[in-house]
Amino acid sequence: MPPKAKITTKMVADASFEVIRAKGHENLNARTIAEWLGCSTQPVLYCFKTVQEIREAAYALADAYHTAFIMPGESDENPFLTLGLNYVRFGQEEKNLFRFLFQTDQFGGMDVAALLQSPELSGILNVMTGQMGCSEDEAREMFLTFFCVAHGLASLLANNSMEYDEQQCEKMLENVFYGMISSRKGAQS
Repeated sequence: MPPKAKITTKMVADASFEVIRAKGHENLNARTIAEWLGCSTQPVLYCFKTVQEIREAAYALADAYHTAFIMPGESDENPFLTLGLNYVRFGQEEKNLFRFLFQTDQFGGMDVAALLQSPELSGILNVMTGQMGCSEDEAREMFLTFFCVAHGLASLLANNSMEYDEQQCEKMLENVFYGMISSRKGAQS
C-alpha cells in the first residue's frame, strides 16, 4: 500500500482559498477543507491551530490574487481606467472572493483613508500625476472619487444587485474619470 500523501500548510491554505472562491467564506471550516483535500480533518487542524488562522492564510492568498487580477498591463492606454474596470470585473467574476476581501468586518484591515496613504497606491498616483499633470494630493482626491464609484459597482455586482453590462460599467467609469479631468481643467481656468 502506498504511503498517504502528506498534507502541508500550503495545501491547506490553497484549499481554503479555493473553498472560499467556490462556496463562499461562510462555508469555510475544517470539514470543507478536508473534503476539498480528500483527507480527514486531522491533518487540516495539524497544520493550523484554528480555523481563524486558516482564514488569515486564505485572506493573504485572496488579497494577492485580487491585486494581480486588477493591475493594468504595461501596454494599457489608460492604466487608471483599466484598474477600475478590472476592479469591477473582479466583483462580477469572483463574487465570493470579493465579499470575503471587502465585505467581512473580520478582515477589513484597511479603511479608505489608509488606502490613500498606502505604498501600493504610489505607482497609480505616479501614473495619474504624469498623465493628468496634477499634484499628488489632487491625484489622491481623484483616486478616492473613482475608487468609490468602482467599489460601488463591484459591490452591486458581487451581491447580485445589478446585472453586469461591461459597456455600461465602462461608460460610467469613463464618465467619472473624464468628468474629474474636465472639472480639474475648469477649476484651473
